[in-house]
Amino acid sequence: MKPILLLLPVIALSACASQKIIIDKQGVDLTKYEQDLAECRQYADEVDTASETAKGALGGAVIGGAVGAILGGSRSAERLGGVAAVTGAAGGGTSASKEKSQITKNCLRGRGYRILN
Repeated sequence: MKPILLLLPVIALSACASQKIIIDKQGVDLTKYEQDLAECRQYADEVDTASETAKGALGGAVIGGAVGAILGGSRSAERLGGVAAVTGAAGGGTSASKEKSQITKNCLRGRGYRILN
């Protein structure tokens, strides 16, 4: 199960990297926008991505392990638990990333920007 733990930071970081925001730039002071974007991302950073990823991994491992044990014994439980942990971690990381993106977009909208995506 240790290789799965090594994947958690990778999954968490890849989830964070996907936060591309597109705005309507007409009439926008881009220097001010960059400042506002940085401030809004600071608010979004209050979402604990690593914790959400770990919760997803733990939940997946528990459920996958239980199903594997019921269906095929301890070896199946190990395999299914590992696969489910990775899947759960990815889901937890994705969920946290979406929440961060939504917080950033809401913050920018509150500051008067038109978000296009």
